Amino acid sequence: MTPRATTKRSRSTNAYKCTECGWTTAKWVGRCGECQSWGTIEEAGGAVTAKTTVASKVQTPAKPIAEVDSTVARYLSTGNPEFDRVLGGGLVPGAVILMAGEPGVGKSTLLLDVAATFARTAHEGRHHNVLYVTGEESAAQVKLRADRIGAVAQTLYLTSETDLGTALAHIEDVTPSLLIVDSVQTLASTEVEGSAGGVTQVREVAASIIAAAKARNMCTLLVGHVTKEGTIAGPRLLEHLVDVVCQFEGDKHSAIRMLRAIKNRFGPTDEVGCFDMHEDGIAPVTDPSGLFVSRTAHPVSGTCVTVTMEGRRPLLAEIQALLDQSATPQPRRATSGLDSARIAMLLAVLQKRAGFGVGKLDCYISTVGGAKISEPAVDLAAVMALASAAQDKPLPRKLAVFGEVGLAGEVRAVPGIRQRIAEVARLGFTHVIVPASPAGVGEVPAGVAVRQVASLQEAIALLFPNQ
Repeated sequence: MTPRATTKRSRSTNAYKCTECGWTTAKWVGRCGECQSWGTIEEAGGAVTAKTTVASKVQTPAKPIAEVDSTVARYLSTGNPEFDRVLGGGLVPGAVILMAGEPGVGKSTLLLDVAATFARTAHEGRHHNVLYVTGEESAAQVKLRADRIGAVAQTLYLTSETDLGTALAHIEDVTPSLLIVDSVQTLASTEVEGSAGGVTQVREVAASIIAAAKARNMCTLLVGHVTKEGTIAGPRLLEHLVDVVCQFEGDKHSAIRMLRAIKNRFGPTDEVGCFDMHEDGIAPVTDPSGLFVSRTAHPVSGTCVTVTMEGRRPLLAEIQALLDQSATPQPRRATSGLDSARIAMLLAVLQKRAGFGVGKLDCYISTVGGAKISEPAVDLAAVMALASAAQDKPLPRKLAVFGEVGLAGEVRAVPGIRQRIAEVARLGFTHVIVPASPAGVGEVPAGVAVRQVASLQEAIALLFPNQ
């Protein structure tokens, strides 16, 4: 019997690919198995084939970690102290930094100022070249802004390009130590399909720029757009590829801007940089505590100063509260700069645990200077401001209060008590009310009286003895 001839068949199936991270699967699924995004799986139309990579010849042999020269990755100061603070000390050669923020918040103004100060700052006795690639404006428009804010330097080069290949050619010609791309969503490559800003284009542009930065030890700053939800536009893979992700925040109606590091491979992620946006540009604010405290000639009821921690930096902030008879059956609760749910909870605690009849009153409470505070350590100051407004009795002028308030009326400890007290003393405050701690508050600066309270009732009895 003649054996039956066997043929090897290859089964071709449609491939499905995630538009966010590029993960592929043989069948459609609702959620990506790599980045866990929903609704991003689309049919790629190709066949799923297993590919193997053949080992290539080693160009640079591996070294013992003790023999690796780490001085190449030393920090280079940008000349902007607040920008250096957020990055952990300055720019690291070869690092790629992604900066995102709302439209009009001042990202381009900040980076243009950083580019000029870096170009004017001498490192190891010489000035480095800086290349600013803009895809959103013309070179003349950027030059007008540079003249207005004083960001002109001899070694600062400017070009307006939207083609990735041409931008890489400019890098070859200028050989910059610092590259700024404004923005990564405006560049496009002719090697891949899709329009500028699409997932495929952003992935290709970012990969090419990052490869050039690592090969040349070139510091790179990328501007990224944000979506309506506040997240960075484009594939989530972009945030994984870069070394540092910064968020530039600020209210358009306020001159204060905050720079925060969401991800940082070279430094901490709890530092915050403060900047002042004005008509002549943007300037670092090394001592921002006074910006969030009002200057009134006489004490006013309903105001209380607190100390909040922005990263590892203590900042003074003032909370103002106003209570009034409600003209409607449902009292109004209006908050600005504070969590509305938290304020509603504190009003209930003030009424239940301290006996203040504030449940049927309209409540208006806000922070001074547009500060946004989400830290629970400001609970006690908010309650004291509400109690002061309810009795129309002002608190002492040189008083600062901080502590977390629980539903049972207890005052809980907060981190950084010593740093907060030191900041209060530096700014001339003489009295501080803090949560009670078994370990105490340590050494108290001269001229500052510290009182520890364990409950809300104790704090109110201390500040309002006749209540």
